[in-house]
Amino acid sequence: MKRKKSTDNIQINEIPVNEPQRKKNAGPESRGGRNKDMMKVAYLFAAMFFMLIGYLVYFNTIKADTINSNVNNTKQDAQAQKIVRGAIISSDGETLAGTNVDAEGNEERLYPYENMFAHVVGYASNGKAGVESTSNYDLLTSHASILEQVQNEAKHEKVRGDSVVLTLDTRLQTAAYNAMGVYKGAVVVMEPSTGKVLAMVSKPDFNPNTISSDWDTLVSDETNSSLLNRAVQGLYPPGSTFKIMTALEYLREHPDYQNYSYNCTGSISKEDVTITCFGGEAHGQVNLADSFKYSCNSSFANMGLELDNNSFRSLCEDFMFNNTLPISMEASSSRFELNEHTSYGEEMATAIGQGNTLVTPLHMALITSTVANSGTLMKPYIIDRLETFDGDMVKENKPEVYKELMSAQEAGILSDFMTQVVEGGTAKSLSGLGYTVAGKTGSAEYEIGSNAADKGTHSWFVGFSNVSKPDIVVSVIAEDGGTGSSAAVPIAQAIFDAYYNNGMNITNN
Repeated sequence: MKRKKSTDNIQINEIPVNEPQRKKNAGPESRGGRNKDMMKVAYLFAAMFFMLIGYLVYFNTIKADTINSNVNNTKQDAQAQKIVRGAIISSDGETLAGTNVDAEGNEERLYPYENMFAHVVGYASNGKAGVESTSNYDLLTSHASILEQVQNEAKHEKVRGDSVVLTLDTRLQTAAYNAMGVYKGAVVVMEPSTGKVLAMVSKPDFNPNTISSDWDTLVSDETNSSLLNRAVQGLYPPGSTFKIMTALEYLREHPDYQNYSYNCTGSISKEDVTITCFGGEAHGQVNLADSFKYSCNSSFANMGLELDNNSFRSLCEDFMFNNTLPISMEASSSRFELNEHTSYGEEMATAIGQGNTLVTPLHMALITSTVANSGTLMKPYIIDRLETFDGDMVKENKPEVYKELMSAQEAGILSDFMTQVVEGGTAKSLSGLGYTVAGKTGSAEYEIGSNAADKGTHSWFVGFSNVSKPDIVVSVIAEDGGTGSSAAVPIAQAIFDAYYNNGMNITNN
């Protein structure tokens, strides 16, 4: 007989066979928590996806040109093996830089105008500079037809690269270059209604055809700094041309500016600082317009003491001081340093364009263009379009508003002030020439060497022609040229004359 097994002493452990069912029957709070976690993960992945898409769009649209144009991009070396570097052409169809290919296929970069366009066009060796640098990728790109590319490939010949067409006009450039003569300095000519740069001259200069052989000499010559593009990189005290900014700030702080009156005795003193008018001339009782017309330092120094420093600095920074200028060239940032701790002496000096204020000739051209264009600054540009070797359009730059910097009313008041400078003030030699001009002269003092008592004077002029509907803006600085009327004004006149008297009224062509 079999014995039955006893189970009394056997421990049976509970197996959670119903756990899945319990989970299935979990309450709404538990399910909601898991759903929230899953949604967070989904949102995270979605955000990462859109960030990736955004980066790709940014890279391929905005950053691509910068990366492609970088002269250190090895992609460009590969392009140079199959593409002949394209030409740089002026707005009036003249070749400023081109590549000659001989029977053996040897290439030589040539600059027919030699020194005249040296700084703005640049050079294609020794690291590259100017347009040769900023448009390097475009010049080594070809939009020639597929058929032409295939034919060249079959003949083991390179295809011609695209041509970069500039806004520069050879006639204006020649006039500006010749007018500068032996002066060191710079000229910028712009079209205020579009932002086109029509001429850009910097002296001393160099010959880009011989840049390789002259390189060591040019680099070591600190006296002339011939490689420096003074038009966009040279920083100078603006002198009385800065009174445009001082007058604008005074207008904004004093709606009753027409009531301004000051008795000029030839100088003004505050604490231990004295500001004198040029030659110690006493202008007598002057209003704001007279102060501007006669470039009365004493009156403007007096205004400087009345102005709010923080407001003045804010205005100047709106006008791009202490900021990068909106141009596709390597340009220096102008400097303005007033604040609530500035001394009285520095306030007076700043108001007349001295002190620690520094500016580039291009920047002064932009300020003047704003006045000429009723308060609107157009973004300056120097590349008009990109074409194939055969002249077919690839892409074109269009005029673009940069910023509304002042009201049309303010621009009108400043334009009237500048007109009076020409009609009866420091630039009266520009009156009665068959065209109208509004402008401002400047005599900017600077220290020579380490002795503060030894000073030189730069000659400035900024202005525009055809005042009722401005055609061109001219900014001129002649280093060590003395007063604005003695050097800069005659240079400006030569440019205006060339524009109007030699079939160069480009706007009407």
